[in-house]
Amino acid sequence: MSNYSKPRKKSDKNSRYKAKDGHRSKKRSTHPLSKRKGSSPSSGSSSRRRKRIVSNFDPSIFIKKVEEQTATQDYIPKNMFSDFAIEDLIKTNIEKKGYVTPTPIQDQAIPYILEGRDVIGTANTGTGKTAAFLIPLINNVLMKKTSRVLIIAPTRELAFQIKSEFRSFSTETGLTSTLCIGGVSINTQIKALRRNPAFVIGTPGRLIDLEQNRIIDFRNYTSIVLDEVDRMLDMGFIKDIKYIINKLPKKRHSLFFSATVSKSLQNIMNSFLQNPISISVKTRQSAENVNQKVIRVGQQNKIDLLHDLLIKPEFKKVLIFLRTKRYVDKLAKELKSRGFAVASIHGNKTQAQRSKALLLFKTSKVAILLATDVVARGIDINNISHVINFDLPQTHDDYIHRIGRTGRADKIGQAITLI
Repeated sequence: MSNYSKPRKKSDKNSRYKAKDGHRSKKRSTHPLSKRKGSSPSSGSSSRRRKRIVSNFDPSIFIKKVEEQTATQDYIPKNMFSDFAIEDLIKTNIEKKGYVTPTPIQDQAIPYILEGRDVIGTANTGTGKTAAFLIPLINNVLMKKTSRVLIIAPTRELAFQIKSEFRSFSTETGLTSTLCIGGVSINTQIKALRRNPAFVIGTPGRLIDLEQNRIIDFRNYTSIVLDEVDRMLDMGFIKDIKYIINKLPKKRHSLFFSATVSKSLQNIMNSFLQNPISISVKTRQSAENVNQKVIRVGQQNKIDLLHDLLIKPEFKKVLIFLRTKRYVDKLAKELKSRGFAVASIHGNKTQAQRSKALLLFKTSKVAILLATDVVARGIDINNISHVINFDLPQTHDDYIHRIGRTGRADKIGQAITLI
């Protein structure tokens, strides 16, 4: 790895992380980045999780060996992008992005969305669903089938990515969008909203702040997209989502995208959608092209073990997941002190800091990104060689989404879980 100086010796520097008696107690486990014995690494949001917890797990669920890329059955689309009943200008923008053949969710959803039908899209991350709803919605606004579009996403990063995709598909159309997320100036967003953009893309908390200050009126939006809804519930946004739905106009075009559909989500769908078309393109339970293995820490210092992994030449672009914001900051400080160049991202970072960290990692200015599960979904970063679970994920679904950041674009990825 080229992005670090010569590492310091490990034995003396990290002795403060070891138990006084030189071994770990089974009854009082200490997180390697915690100064207090027996402290729990769980975050404040973990109590809201109701999925299967993986804290007591069979290690075999984290183990899988991939000898070569897994061959998947080719999907035969009914349409090409040139076949869709959309404006030529949009088709030109699609061609500029190099898109020719729609993904399954795009092929099946776009025709119904163009017709104004409500749609439930059950799809894994990375299946192209952002384009599946943006392309027809942009066309519908141009054709005056709808006037204004509200898109709600669980994280700032996903909202920002949707806006970036909107920009590429709407080039030369004259349509504008506004990003309404926390971590940045609300005054700038207020000014942008007063220019009546056709598309508003935001996170629940900031959108409600704007609505309660009478800057935005949800009744004015005739097309609504709820994206990654299961993630929004995981993050505790269920009351916010219900609040927004109750403020929407009765006559509207509603789109609902989620990787899973629980009973809680079913109740939301029933209040949100009218006679919807259901499309499911969930293709796999885990990343097919990801080698998955467990490394047992045992008596070894966990940070030393991580250090020994990161100095190996094959660890070229590494995404490390921790459970809490606090431990992300602590591990970042520790790795920097050892000579590694790292970036970090979590919910307490400003949007400018989060965007900078992602840019540094995406452009390989740093080879190591430390993160909470805020980047486990919906973020497309190329060529990640390894995903390391420094802390166990809260749920099995979280694990699947974490390791899905590697093994993309026909490459074999590596996922390591430290226990």
